[in-house]
Amino acid sequence: MGTGMFLGEFEHLVLLAVMQLGEDAHAIRVREQIEGRADRRVARGALYGTLTRLQEKGFLDWQVEDSTPERGGIPRRRFQVTEPGLVALRHSQRAIANLSEGLERALEG
Repeated sequence: MGTGMFLGEFEHLVLLAVMQLGEDAHAIRVREQIEGRADRRVARGALYGTLTRLQEKGFLDWQVEDSTPERGGIPRRRFQVTEPGLVALRHSQRAIANLSEGLERALEG
């Protein structure tokens, strides 16, 4: 994996949230997922900036869904992790597991 292909912590969380949500991976749900499951506050600007950066890296793709009257005619984007994004997640997960090895007792809460 070349330089620039590594994930930051928040990028990692965003990709995991998108995968967890599947077909329901819209920005607002991604934010709720991270706040609820990772117990981390998410600023709207930080989320949208990260979604854009992940798309530019080729780790994330999105499709525009049809607008609905409930949304005032505003379409929304549904996100999905790409194959390169999945590779980056696997690499990041392995790195964390390797660095955590032998520290289980110290890291227990």
